[in-house]
Amino acid sequence: MLKLGEKGAIPQRDNETFAIAPHIPCGFVTPELLRRIADTAEKYNAKAIKITGAARIAIIGLKEEDIDGAWEALRLDKGAAVGLCVRSVRTCPGNTYCKLGQQDAIKMGLKLDEIYHGIKLPGKFKMAVSGCHLSCSESWVRDIGLIGKKDGWALVIGGNVGANPRIAQECATGFDDDGALAAIEKVVGYYRENAKKGERLGKMIDRVGLETFRQVVAIAPHANEGFGDNP
Repeated sequence: MLKLGEKGAIPQRDNETFAIAPHIPCGFVTPELLRRIADTAEKYNAKAIKITGAARIAIIGLKEEDIDGAWEALRLDKGAAVGLCVRSVRTCPGNTYCKLGQQDAIKMGLKLDEIYHGIKLPGKFKMAVSGCHLSCSESWVRDIGLIGKKDGWALVIGGNVGANPRIAQECATGFDDDGALAAIEKVVGYYRENAKKGERLGKMIDRVGLETFRQVVAIAPHANEGFGDNP
């Protein structure tokens, strides 16, 4: 029996079959990719195909002996669905497609995915980018979230769902794209160096204080001087 996460395979409830979740950056697919996923699921008699909360498409109910063949047919990277790492980056349509969007959430989300997806950290870590204050990507319940405003990006940190959900807190606002990336790099770097093993970012903020991260972010360029608490 495969171990959890080995070959990108996740054991299922029956303890006999596995799910695989290919990496699909920010959930963007093509007709050809959808056909490939469908053909693979059909070829290996998958029990279900599920769009996950991380905007991936999981193929569920594969036999252990079929996992290698399924990955070869998919020709996709494995999604970071388990482990202490950056698991997912979610994004809304932003101002590319949505008339409410204030900032380019797609561009930023794909850039964050390129930089951070799968990198090892002390605890599991999720990111989201929302193009406006409606926060359709649920930035308020992610370890790091960006929210688009007319004057730039607001950075919120420390959110999570789960048994003990936590709403993120606003760390800084008024970033342009480069400033937002620099600020996130500072937050991730400080977390990597100072978090305890298994400690989510929100728990670390409870331990060291939000002001610590505000001071870290203030070093990054393109940040407004004023900081505000989560409304």
